[in-house]
Amino acid sequence: MNNEFSNAQRAEVLTQALPYIKQYNGKIVVVKYGGNAMINETLKQQVMEDIALLWLIGVKVVLVHGGGPEISDVMKKFGKEAVFVDGLRVTDKETVDIVQMVLAGKVNKSLVTLLQKKGGHAVGLSGMDGGIIEARMKDERLGYVGEIVKIRTQPITDLLEKNYIPVISTVASDHEGNSYNINGDTAAAYIAGALGAERLIMMTDIDGILRDKDDPTTLIPQLTISQAHGLYEEGVISGGMIPKVDCCIEAIHKGVKNVIIMDGRVPHSILMEILTDEGAGTMVTGD
Repeated sequence: MNNEFSNAQRAEVLTQALPYIKQYNGKIVVVKYGGNAMINETLKQQVMEDIALLWLIGVKVVLVHGGGPEISDVMKKFGKEAVFVDGLRVTDKETVDIVQMVLAGKVNKSLVTLLQKKGGHAVGLSGMDGGIIEARMKDERLGYVGEIVKIRTQPITDLLEKNYIPVISTVASDHEGNSYNINGDTAAAYIAGALGAERLIMMTDIDGILRDKDDPTTLIPQLTISQAHGLYEEGVISGGMIPKVDCCIEAIHKGVKNVIIMDGRVPHSILMEILTDEGAGTMVTGD
């Protein structure tokens, strides 16, 4: 296998990546991680390798993660059935405790450990730590599902300045001390915006935005906000893709330069996006 890829080819690959390494050195890139890329152990290892590598070449990576499938598994063990309204998990008091335990505990610490193993220096946080994510109740029908009121970036920037990778789980609190479950895409968009990130990478379970959802060859590689609004009207962006694209637009309005929606199931898709001409997925930019 090694013979197929000679040292000269390796050197060539690194040389071609050099302009991108220069471009992103010292810049903040926020990665939203969840879904199938999180369940598959091999993919999880590759995503953590990509993040550790970006960190090693001087990119300031912030990892924001969900963990929906793991929450549902633990809820089943507690004999609780997951209920969703408009794609959001209905979260009663007991469920929000489970969410906090799974996201801020099990999932967060396993990702931190994996990043350390891959050579990165990572610190796990929840949105509650240092009041990073302040929230309020979004809709009484949903229970403790939070709507973001404020992002405090100081704990994140302190870690970035000390050369750590912040790994943030999407649970939040309010002034009364209530805990809230926050949609991972929304949290990533707000955090990336507050940090003025160079790029937000949303890892999903599809190739990107497709003109025909059943045909991967119809991938739209680049899209402005006004073009996205046109695709809403045409019905090209529909269903579960609407909230994702809404988050992309929100992030750009809040100050992120561009947002990528990409398939987290493709091995090393983050590196392809950041360090090659070709990129991966759909890039959403301002007008």
